[in-house]
Amino acid sequence: MKLLLAGDIGGTSTRLRLAPIEDWRSHQWERIYASQDFPDLAPVVQSFLAELNVSGEVVAACFAVAGPVVGGVAKLQNLAWQLETDRLIKSLNIPNLKLINDFAAVGYGLAHLRPDELHVLQAGEVVADAPQAVIGAGTGLGQGYLIPACGKYEVLASEGGHSDFAARTPLEFELVEYLMERDDLDHVSYDRLVSGRGIVNMYRFLRDRPTDEVSPLADIPEIAEAVKQWEKTTVSDRAHLTDPAVLIAKAAQAGTSALARATMQMFVSAYGAEAGNLALKFLPRGGLYIAGGIAAKNLPLLTDGTFMTAFGQKGRMRSLVAQIPVAVVLNSQVGLIGAAAQSLDMLDS
Repeated sequence: MKLLLAGDIGGTSTRLRLAPIEDWRSHQWERIYASQDFPDLAPVVQSFLAELNVSGEVVAACFAVAGPVVGGVAKLQNLAWQLETDRLIKSLNIPNLKLINDFAAVGYGLAHLRPDELHVLQAGEVVADAPQAVIGAGTGLGQGYLIPACGKYEVLASEGGHSDFAARTPLEFELVEYLMERDDLDHVSYDRLVSGRGIVNMYRFLRDRPTDEVSPLADIPEIAEAVKQWEKTTVSDRAHLTDPAVLIAKAAQAGTSALARATMQMFVSAYGAEAGNLALKFLPRGGLYIAGGIAAKNLPLLTDGTFMTAFGQKGRMRSLVAQIPVAVVLNSQVGLIGAAAQSLDMLDS
């Protein structure tokens, strides 16, 4: 039996999937490993294959990596791994193997989603064979775009999430000033704000902001403790902590914290505005997709009007962005699907 191997490699976790060529979207053989527990990707894959002990030959593998891939080499942003394609081919004995950016993998996965794996925010006017774009907040902020080529889409990754955050309101200007002073920064990126850590940064800003509204925006004990632990822990050690961003989002949806609610409104508005910026840059008349774990897990917050209001506030270009189809990706494994599709594509090319 010939097998395909796909992986989604992040600073926190590494998800691997093995499937027969004939049923390449199958997730029967899938495992998640803590990335920090291994010195490199090769031992993770070797442990995975040994654990499954599936009879067959792995003929192709594609790994989606949280970071830029240049010349077949990837250095992860939040993990001390440097991955080289040639070295992995030799150590894993897989003849067809490649590394791609994690958001490129998301882009390749879009074509393989079912309609029920998308939630439409704006129907727009779909244009066949037009460019598409994808944006997704998670650990960081990923962005990419797709262009039609030879009957299919070619995905181009970007590091646009690290571009400068553009404040739009007096409150957002205060937020930027707060972060620059507190963290001694020379600029504030979208990645620092439209992401999981961005939710925590916004929460801390609103918590610390001197205002007559301090009383109704008071902390609640569970979130206060989680944020306290997060503040005194280095980035590399936060994987084992309770994620304050998750607690903040849950409290906002449950209506148990005015501070959490204000945080998520600020976050969703900034997210929508940057999605609108991406729409202007690429004019993705084939669709703009909101991926990443935060959107799918907080769909009620993205559908209350805040996101699309910010998306559409583009002055004279308002009518143009109103034509762009916008949808939330509900399948959290779209990147893994994209990596599997690319491993299959290596055999067909």
